[in-house]
Amino acid sequence: MGKFNVLIVDDIEENIYSLRLLIEDNFDLNIFTATSANDAMNTLLNKRIDLILMDIQMPEVDGFEFTLYLKDLEIVKDIPIIFITGIYNNEEYKSKAYEIGGIEYITKPIDNNLLISKLKVYIDIYENLNKSKEDLIKTESLLVHNSKMATLGEMIGIISHQLKQPLNVLSLYCDCVEYSYKEGDVDDKYVEEFSINTKSQINYMNETINGFLDFYNPNKKKEIFNITEAIYFALDILKSKITMNNIKVNLELDETLEISGAKMEFAQVVINIVNNAIDAFIERDIIEKDVHIKLFEKNSKVVLFIEDNAGGIENKNLEKILEPYYTTKVNGTGIGLYMVKLIVKNNFNGELKVMNNQKGLKFIILFDLYQNKNLV
Repeated sequence: MGKFNVLIVDDIEENIYSLRLLIEDNFDLNIFTATSANDAMNTLLNKRIDLILMDIQMPEVDGFEFTLYLKDLEIVKDIPIIFITGIYNNEEYKSKAYEIGGIEYITKPIDNNLLISKLKVYIDIYENLNKSKEDLIKTESLLVHNSKMATLGEMIGIISHQLKQPLNVLSLYCDCVEYSYKEGDVDDKYVEEFSINTKSQINYMNETINGFLDFYNPNKKKEIFNITEAIYFALDILKSKITMNNIKVNLELDETLEISGAKMEFAQVVINIVNNAIDAFIERDIIEKDVHIKLFEKNSKVVLFIEDNAGGIENKNLEKILEPYYTTKVNGTGIGLYMVKLIVKNNFNGELKVMNNQKGLKFIILFDLYQNKNLV
């Protein structure tokens, strides 16, 4: 985040010079100055300011008026302001300063020790806040990594099922070649068909393996991708598990919709949600297992519904399932759905909601629609 940034607003250069010397003698920070509200606004729009030292008596727009203006601007309204004045030294003006959003009111001649102590407080708050943000970012990154590692074993199981079918087919082709050779049925047409069929199975396995490798690649590049294709890819990864458990997947997809981001991360969102539903089906011994996926556009937003009929959860726990380490599974890690939340929010700038429908859980995800089809 860099050094702490202070903006001194005062129409008298001598006052600015004195304050600057006092601050620089006691702190290692960046100081910006302005002699009018217009100058100050220009600095605020172009620099990150963490604290404003505001004179009250200034020409054209005084400190009180300027503060009221700042508090109405979303991008600067939360910057703390310390008023410094040598004229308005009475309780009426002091009360007004606090009423309009000032955090301190210091009168001249300035008590150097008082100002230094006040600055130290806000610099400490700034540093602690930045440390907390950095720790949060590190924690979230660690959770995402742990989630991927925790699900790696399960994904290996899924990919093994995914590869068994083409391997079995290849094995059958090999047996057929041996039998046909013995029977004298191997001719040019037979060899050509054998080559086409075996290469098709090998290409399928290669694409599956590459997809899983990219699934865990931390340096995925953003791209414009077709959402339906990403959904089908996710379902292909889960195909064997879906088939083995007799799960019916109902699709209502607008196949024209596109968004910007990492396609594999989007697929990861679908995989985690659908896989969570499959586990619920299995644990609760649901007979008729249905997953419904609906994709459509509304108000320039991409809307994705993923819902199941696995019985849902108690309403009081709905928000908890998106928190780290909370799980309703017997052997769950409690990270999968939290990772979904992080990917949707941080990587796609989207919104994620979860609710109970009549028969199970319903996930609602909103993304910004990619509309410029001509962008290369």
